[in-house]
Amino acid sequence: MDGPPYGRRQRPPNPADEALSSNRPFDPNLIKELAMADLAFVVTTIAVFALVALVAKGVTKL
Repeated sequence: MDGPPYGRRQRPPNPADEALSSNRPFDPNLIKELAMADLAFVVTTIAVFALVALVAKGVTKL
C-alpha cells in the first residue's frame, strides 16, 4: 500500500490564501478607488459633524 489507508485528506481552499496570492495581476485602479472611497468617507463625516454643530448652535439660541 502506498499512501494513507483512507485516502488523502483535502483541506477546503482558504480565502485568505487566495487574497494574499501574488499570482494575481496588480490593479493600480483598485488603490485609486479605495483612496477615493476613503476621501469620500472623511468628507461626508466632516459634513455631518458640521451640520450637527449648526443644529446645536441653532438650538442653543432658542
